Amino acid sequence: MTELHPGRSLDLTPRHAHREGAPPPAPVQLALDELGPSLFDVTFVVVDLETTGGRPGLNSITEFGAVKVRGGDVIEEFTSLVNPRVPIPANITMLTGITNSMVALAPDLAEVMAGFLRFVGTEPAVFVAHNARFDISHLKGACSELGYSFPAHPVIDTVRLARKVFTRDETPNYKLATLARVCGAEVQPTHRALDDARATVDLLHAILSRLGGIGVTHLADLMTATDPVPAKRRARAHLADGLPRGTGVYRFIGPGSEVLYVGTSVNVYKRVRQYFTAAERRARMAEMVDLAVSVEATATATQLEASVLEVRLINELDPPYNRRSRRSAQRPWLALTSEPFPRLKVTRKVRFDQLGQVLGPFGSAKQASRAVELLQAATGLRECTPRLPATPDGRPACHLHELGKCDAPCLTGAPQEQAVAAVSSALAGNVAPAAAHALAKIRSLAAEARYEQAAGERDRLYALVGGAKSLEELRSLVGNPRIVAARRGRRGFDVVVIDYGMLRASAATRPGEDPEALGAWLDAATEQLPVPELAAHVTADEVRLLSTWLMHEDVRLIKVARPELLTRSLAGGYAVALPLLPQSRAEE
Repeated sequence: MTELHPGRSLDLTPRHAHREGAPPPAPVQLALDELGPSLFDVTFVVVDLETTGGRPGLNSITEFGAVKVRGGDVIEEFTSLVNPRVPIPANITMLTGITNSMVALAPDLAEVMAGFLRFVGTEPAVFVAHNARFDISHLKGACSELGYSFPAHPVIDTVRLARKVFTRDETPNYKLATLARVCGAEVQPTHRALDDARATVDLLHAILSRLGGIGVTHLADLMTATDPVPAKRRARAHLADGLPRGTGVYRFIGPGSEVLYVGTSVNVYKRVRQYFTAAERRARMAEMVDLAVSVEATATATQLEASVLEVRLINELDPPYNRRSRRSAQRPWLALTSEPFPRLKVTRKVRFDQLGQVLGPFGSAKQASRAVELLQAATGLRECTPRLPATPDGRPACHLHELGKCDAPCLTGAPQEQAVAAVSSALAGNVAPAAAHALAKIRSLAAEARYEQAAGERDRLYALVGGAKSLEELRSLVGNPRIVAARRGRRGFDVVVIDYGMLRASAATRPGEDPEALGAWLDAATEQLPVPELAAHVTADEVRLLSTWLMHEDVRLIKVARPELLTRSLAGGYAVALPLLPQSRAEE
């Protein structure tokens, strides 16, 4: 790993950690796109409707009431009666006081809705209503009937928020009139739209005041405030303070300074904060967040660098709450033993010069074993495990010979040259003959309605092809001393240097900077990695990340030491059709 200059190399130095119990860091001015705007800067459009009691549409709304507020101040109000063009039921008149005569000369819905949409405006805003589902459904239904486009603003329901902040000891119910009294609203609701909207404004401000005490300070916080997050967890959102606001890797630290979990994000601060403010439905992750006492992070120049660093840290630290990428450097391979009568073995150590003579790495020992079973069945290579002498020593043949599954070199001394050659070809990546054998067997078993056996054969085929795919990805990169490439990123080009399948350096272009010039500079500044001894010097997960990145259509190859390896990978290597089997009878 070569140190270039800040932000231009892989760097494991922790950035901005905050430990629970320590004084919070000094306030930092955040960008608006991190957590959304501060609640003080959000424009809320508080709306209330009176209706005929009918379904949403052209003939349901009888009155609009709306108040636009920001920073605790009323900016503008909107109110109007609406002629619904249908009689208002007597029970609705009893409730609202709105009579048929009151709406007889009122404007129709199209006119009032157009005025309401002008009132809402085109600037970012948040709709607020008490029982928002009712009001918003009527607004959307009316707009749909009229052919108007309803603004796609976030919606806040004060009923749901009130249930979060007011206990049953404070209020017997969550009706608007009751809550208005509880919070001391200046305007009491009267079942008239504007009065009810004004009362909802006072209720909203009372709710925001209480939520501020548990760290709800920005729009993103408010949108998740009704999620079932324990107050104790939400109050610990300050552990994210000071973390990078850009791309990087974060690490949750446990009470014994152990790393509990490693993750990555394009905005580390925002992502980490969400762990404390949004509902976590995964029990293990909720447990991890509650256990953590601090969060550390490393800023990276590019998203690819962050993803690679995440994989490396998970492999190195083996965090208990990470499920993927753990121990990926110890994944199994298939190789032939070196003896007079070779057999297949599963190994976890492969030398660099063995590439082309081994297959893998496989995702698990079970996958490797399945691939072994298929290759043995397809080629006739011996399955027994004893080391056989070059000359038969008189030992009896095993049961596999009696079953016709082995030509018994232990008895005949005849070398299995054809079988060894077929397996060697498969280990080099040509699994097509073995795949053809498996497909033929699958068809035969399926024709006999032996679906479970066919499914087992299919699983062996998938395992073998998976190992071949891993080998193809690995060989195209691990065999290349150096690759320099650029790919269009979020704000420019991301440029990387890869040596023998390992990410060595990463940088992002500045505005107007030529990616090829940056690539040439990065190439010259990054020390060449020596030829590795083991093929497992880099994990399969890292190779897969780099391979996927390089195969993207936007990639520019600036320098490739061995282009023929990439050409083979781009061409797809060996193509194998994988089957889709009918369900077994047990599943029907």
